[in-house]
Amino acid sequence: MTDRPGPGARLSRWLFVLPAVAYLLLFFGYPVVKNAVMSFQEYSATTFYTGSAPFAGLRNYATVLSSEAFTGALPTTALFTAGSVLGQFAVGLALALFFQRRFPLGGLLRSLLLLPWLLPLVASGTTWRWMLDPDTGVVNTVLRGLHLSSDGVPWLTGTSQALLSVVLVNVWVGIPFATTILYGGLQDIPPHLYEAARLDGAGPVASFRHITWPLLRPVARVVLLLSVVYTLKVLDVVLVVTGGGPAGATQTLATRAYELSFQQFEFGRGAVLSNVLIAVSFVLALVHLRADRRARALREVSG
Repeated sequence: MTDRPGPGARLSRWLFVLPAVAYLLLFFGYPVVKNAVMSFQEYSATTFYTGSAPFAGLRNYATVLSSEAFTGALPTTALFTAGSVLGQFAVGLALALFFQRRFPLGGLLRSLLLLPWLLPLVASGTTWRWMLDPDTGVVNTVLRGLHLSSDGVPWLTGTSQALLSVVLVNVWVGIPFATTILYGGLQDIPPHLYEAARLDGAGPVASFRHITWPLLRPVARVVLLLSVVYTLKVLDVVLVVTGGGPAGATQTLATRAYELSFQQFEFGRGAVLSNVLIAVSFVLALVHLRADRRARALREVSG
């Protein structure tokens, strides 16, 4: 005989779930649906006064996706995302492995590592913009003082250097997140596995390859997924440091969407780019869930 919950128990469960569902529908579901509807309308600044937003069909999509601004922002977004995510993950993993060791002031250093994550991005971007200023920035001043560059590096005015600059700033901002999550994953690895590996003569590289990385892989996938989704929508760092310039060299899909919506007041076309970013994030989430499901199935079969 199975114990099935009665109607009262099922009702109480739904009452606990209902506030979360209502919150998700109101603050996540409605904006996504409204953005999707807006992308099929001629939604402009006059719409706020007239209340009329004529149906445009696929005209906004055709205009935006075939424009030179979109084709130029697409590879820039890919380079910016790939560079930021790889940099954040590599440095974050190195720091997580470093902080796994016990040493004096380790807790204090881990706390200080969170500062880039806690500071307002506008303040961080403004500070980096001052530091990377080609004429008066502290970075070029140090390079000239060390005789590594006589004229300095055009961090904000050169096309390739500007993209590198915003990638470095975004890596600096995202390192605390990657380090914190990966460090938590390292704490879940049983210490006796490393002790057994040392008894078998395994060195640090072999231990990382056969113990750390296989057990850390699920956490690493989550970090990579969240980093990609976050980086795709990064706006304030690029706007504050370079403003999307020079000559559109740091113009991403997110900054282009902002430009269309809040500078040119073409909200329908800006919504198109927002939908593109949502679609890409959704596809990545599906890929992650499928990979995670496959990994769990393999573990169940092997176990």
